[in-house]
Parts: sequence; C-alpha cells; structure tokens
Amino acid sequence: MHVLDKTQMERLEAKAVNSAKTRQPLYAPRKKIFPKRASGSFRRFKWLVMAITLGIYYLMPWLRWDRGPFAPDQAVLIDLANRRFYVFFIEIWPQEFYYVAGLLVMAGVGLFLITSTVGRAWCGYTCPQTVWVDLFLVVERAIEGDRNARMKLDAGRWTARKLVLRVSKHAIWLVIAAATGGAWILYFADAPTLIGDVFNGTAASVAYVTIAVLTATTYTFGGLMREQVCTYMCPWPRIQAAMLDENSLTVTYNDWRGEPRSRHAKKVQAAGQPVGDCVDCNACVAVCPMGIDIRDGQQLECITCALCLDACDGVMNKLGKERGLISYATLSDYNANMAVATAGGSGPVNPSLVRTADSTFSARLAHFHIRKIFRPRTFFYMGAWTAVGLALIYSLLTRDRLEINVLHDRNPQFVTLSDGSIRNGYTVKLLNMIPEPRTIVVTMQGLQGAEMSVVGSDLPAARFFAIAVEPDRLNMLKVFVRQPAGEVRHAAQTFKFRVEDRASFESDEYTATFNAPEIAR
Repeated sequence: MHVLDKTQMERLEAKAVNSAKTRQPLYAPRKKIFPKRASGSFRRFKWLVMAITLGIYYLMPWLRWDRGPFAPDQAVLIDLANRRFYVFFIEIWPQEFYYVAGLLVMAGVGLFLITSTVGRAWCGYTCPQTVWVDLFLVVERAIEGDRNARMKLDAGRWTARKLVLRVSKHAIWLVIAAATGGAWILYFADAPTLIGDVFNGTAASVAYVTIAVLTATTYTFGGLMREQVCTYMCPWPRIQAAMLDENSLTVTYNDWRGEPRSRHAKKVQAAGQPVGDCVDCNACVAVCPMGIDIRDGQQLECITCALCLDACDGVMNKLGKERGLISYATLSDYNANMAVATAGGSGPVNPSLVRTADSTFSARLAHFHIRKIFRPRTFFYMGAWTAVGLALIYSLLTRDRLEINVLHDRNPQFVTLSDGSIRNGYTVKLLNMIPEPRTIVVTMQGLQGAEMSVVGSDLPAARFFAIAVEPDRLNMLKVFVRQPAGEVRHAAQTFKFRVEDRASFESDEYTATFNAPEIAR
C-alpha cells in the first residue's frame, strides 16, 4: 500500500494569460503605414467622391439663394442668433426641428441599407475621416514621393532636405486643417462678412475657438492618427457585423482561386505541385491605407475602399490572368466556390478543381448577380428610408406658414368691470413664417356678445381686427376679451381665435377658454 505524500501534488500544465513576465502594454505604439498610390476604377471613383464631398463642404457657404429683401441670401445657413435653419428654399423654425430629426433617421437607415448591401462603402468612400486622410496623403505624396521614397526618407537621418520636406508637408496640412475649421463656421453666419471679420480680428471669440479646435482635430486625425481613428475610436466597425449577412457584398480575397500562392509559379508547376493565381507580390498590402492584408480574411480594420482590388487587378493584367482574384463578393458565393475548390471541404484548395482542361473557370463556380442583394432586409431598409423621406416631403409641401398661439393670463383669471361685464386677458402670438410682410386678420369665433381690444393700439373694440406682421417674425399682442354680464352662461366657456392671411388664404385657429365667476351664471 502506497501512502500519498501530501507535499507532492500533481502539477497542472497551465499558464497565466496575462502573466507579469509576458504581459503586453495596454497601448501598442503606432506602426507607420506608407500606402502606395493605387490606380484603377475604384481609385478613380474615390477621386471623384473626394472632389465632390470636399467641394460641397468648402464651397456651399458661398452659394447664394434669393429669398427676398427680408431674409438672408446664403443658400445654407444655420442662423443661431435668429433661431432659423435655411437650406435653399426651405426654412426651418425651432419648433420644426422634427425635420432635422427626420433627416437624421434617414441618414441612419440609409447607412444600414448601404452597409447591408455593399458593406462599409460609407467608410471607404464618403466618411470625413477617409476623405481628409486621402487629401492629406495627396499632399504627402506630392512632397515626399510614393511609398518607397517616403519609407526611405522616414528611416534616414535628419538632413536639411528632410527638414524642408517635413516642414512643408506639415505646414500645408495645417493650412488645410485651418481651412476646414474656417469653412465650418461659415455655415453659421453670412460667409463673406464673417470671413472678413475673422481676418480683421473683429469676429466673435467663439469663431476663433471653433477654428482652433477644428484645426487641431483635423490635423491630428487626418495627418497623424489616420487609421487609428477608424480602428480604435470609431464604433461603426464593431456595429457593422450586425448589418451584414451572407448576401452582403464585401471586398474578398478569393483564396479558392489564389491558393496555394507562390512567387515562382512556373517552377512549382514544373515540379507537378498545385499553384494558385496569387503570386504573393503583396501589392494589395502596399496600397492598403489601413495596413492590413486582405488575404487574411474579413477584418475589423478593413474599410472596403477596394484599393487592394485595383492593385491586384493590375497585377493580374500584367500576368495575363483573369481579374477578380480580389473582388466584391458575397459570403454565400465565396462558400459555394470554396466547396468546389476543396471538394466539399474534404481537402485543401486545389486549383485544378476550379478550372477546366483549357484553363477556364469551371461552370460550377458561383458568380455574383445584382438580384442577390435585393432581399427582404434590403427591401425593409429601403421601404423605411423611403417612407420617412416621403413623410418629410409631404409635411414640407403641406405645412402652414402662419400660426397662432394663445396664453391665458393666470393671475387674475378674470376681472369684473364696473358695468358688470367680465374681462379676460390673453397673450396672442402671431407667427409669420415667410420672409414677406403680411396683414393678418384676427377673428373671434363664438362667445356671444364678446369683443376684443388690443392693448397699446388705437383699434376699436370689435370681434375682429387686422394687424401688420413683420416678415419672418413673431408678433406678440396683449388682447382683452370682454363679455357683457348678461351674455355670460358658464364659468368656463370656449371660443376660437382665428387668424387668416386673405392674400395667401392661409389660416390657423386656436381654441381658448373664457373664465367667469360662478355668480355670473
């Protein structure tokens, strides 16, 4: 019988995941990325999108729109001082902020729609971070050269030439960043006037603070941090997975065709070994602004800019092979083709299984068709987006530009005059929501025998009166309503204030309450 020594216990083979000896720092220093300039259809499309988006941002405040002599003529203006939002022929008042909310809802649903169909197209083409990083890279390449030249310059020692190039680059970056901040504030005031005040030093301090903050953020995010903003700061890469399914188009490395990869395809083939179309040239890695290898599969950092697709297609053209080794593809097509290339998953990728004897692709391979992206999810997002848009358009076309709002005096609720009649006081607000002066007729409906009088006006007491309202303004009136004692029937009676512009036939009504003492009944 063996007695177990309690001091000798079984040793388990286990290692601490976060051991003090192997613990990694919470923040890894940034490894510089030197993306090579790409050329191709997607790169040209990115140039076009960049030109359009930057043109809209920088030039929009300078566009004029004639709204008449009583309104600003800037096409797009967020007039905080007067609490107005002008977009060409549309004017939005504070109480109509639901239009802005509706546009935000449309933007969100539109982002879901785009992502569910073509992946992170927003990130790859129209996101401000992507657009400004592209712009900063244009400056960097123009001054320091393409990828190899920039890498050599960065690794080299500091010389007068390197100092001049770096100072020039950062100086232009700062000018672009300052122009970005300067353009932003022009949306909040008349652009020509404000830009003159900024350069003369007479603008409000908030304008200079805004320019300084946006200059710093644009320079830092677009010039220094670049891909780190997308990887660490932006939440969308972590959300987008919920928007994608097996029929969403994403930039994909088709390893069912490219593997096994080799830089010496002819030698490998001569040795009788299988070889795919990928020649392991790393062109796709060199052009990637995020510094990833698309051949590793879908990654959080990938913004689907498709520059790797352009680079790979260029290589395939030189080799005389079919384009599309890297392409936009759906997961369902990719899985179907992988099943063909691996004989149903029973082995590694075999190039001979995806090609026929004459080196053309097998008819069993799945190919993308546009109808695949039109599925229930797509129609749901498209329907929701369209419904919100149509509701906003209908509301804009049918909204009234004349409103009345009435506030009853709280203290006192009523006053008994010397002749026994009862008087109530009201604050009547007439809202003229067009940039033209109007004559508004205010009529009292109901409340038998009652008359209105306007405080501070020489208008006689009557059941209606006409008053001029300034363009695009709120006119506030103090109105007394008096009812003879013999006409008072209840302690609380309802009647209507009706306003009408007889020139445009616009009208509005407000139901008010007339209070009287119980004894008056």
